[in-house]
Amino acid sequence: MSGRGGGISGRSQGGKTRVKTGRGRSTSSVRWLERQLNDPYVKAAKAAGYRSRAAFKLKELDERFDLLKDATRVVDLGCAPGGWCQIVKERRPKARVVGVDILEVEPLPGVDLIMGDIRDEATAEHIRTLLDGRADLVISDMAANTVGHKQTDHLRTMGLIEAGLEMALEILEPGGTFVAKVLAGGADSQLLMRLKQRFKTVKHAKPPASRKDSSEWYVIAQDFRPETAG
Repeated sequence: MSGRGGGISGRSQGGKTRVKTGRGRSTSSVRWLERQLNDPYVKAAKAAGYRSRAAFKLKELDERFDLLKDATRVVDLGCAPGGWCQIVKERRPKARVVGVDILEVEPLPGVDLIMGDIRDEATAEHIRTLLDGRADLVISDMAANTVGHKQTDHLRTMGLIEAGLEMALEILEPGGTFVAKVLAGGADSQLLMRLKQRFKTVKHAKPPASRKDSSEWYVIAQDFRPETAG
């Protein structure tokens, strides 16, 4: 394997690939490359034709919580590069699937893709139009770009989770499910309170495919209860 500004050479030590530091390559980037080369989920995703190792996270969450059971309409927020959409179509081939991201996503068979921000009304309207009904499941693997400041990163991430929840509350059918990526410690108290008001069960989980050194967890809110008038 070669790279710009100096080759990447590797050698196996104890079954693991070691990456040498090349000219212009930081120690952190070398660690990232080593982790990718030695990650069994990365290898498994490539072998299965999945676009990302994150596909296994949804697989594992589905096996634990039956997220995709009987799902007919699914919205994937922050869907790039498309791994979660692939799992939805694999397990529910006839389901209507709408994927949304601010990044462009390569076309996926049977998936309606929207390039836009879910906080924009035009994007929200586009989602509603493509769904042509209420969703059984809203899944979100959205993550804010980190800036290295813990409080700022937390606020940015919580803002995305709240935007995802607002979308879910608007488009879910009664009994529906909302799944979202959160940081270590799970959803904060205010968000957790909102979830518990609108969903019968709210749990946190860290699927095995989520790296042990990652701060990500997932909140799984099931059995949506719409607000009643009066």
